Amino acid sequence: MGTNGHTVRYVRFQSPHRNERSTFTGVFGLVNTLARTGRLTAGQEAFRRANNRWYDAAYPDPSTVDPAVYDDTVNPGAAAWFKPTATHLIERVPGYLGLLAAHGVACRKVVSTAPGRIVYEDDVQIVVVPFGPEAGEDPVSGRSTSSESGS
Repeated sequence: MGTNGHTVRYVRFQSPHRNERSTFTGVFGLVNTLARTGRLTAGQEAFRRANNRWYDAAYPDPSTVDPAVYDDTVNPGAAAWFKPTATHLIERVPGYLGLLAAHGVACRKVVSTAPGRIVYEDDVQIVVVPFGPEAGEDPVSGRSTSSESGS
């Protein structure tokens, strides 16, 4: 629960499909993969670079604070989730979703009150190790987390 007694609903944008590590690649990883494989147009690459720089300046990279936060042996399947109060960060995600849609890459919005065991936290995000193999179940209530398709 949040400090005001309300349940906190964390937000993540991720692929609906597991990757080769059996995790769900997040929105930024999906876009960066398109860039690494040379699939972005010049305009899309300019968007990616400018917005990645903005995000880098707007909030800390958890791996610079704790280099082991995404280490699979220490924190298997660790994934970052936005806090619902990070609206200034979430508001920029639709541009990334549009870029992914232009390339036929699926991405969905997932909302959860308990996405996993928190291994890192700052004022705008948490990094969690998912509770179970599906990482889509709230261990407190047993209810599934909700998800929406990104477009």
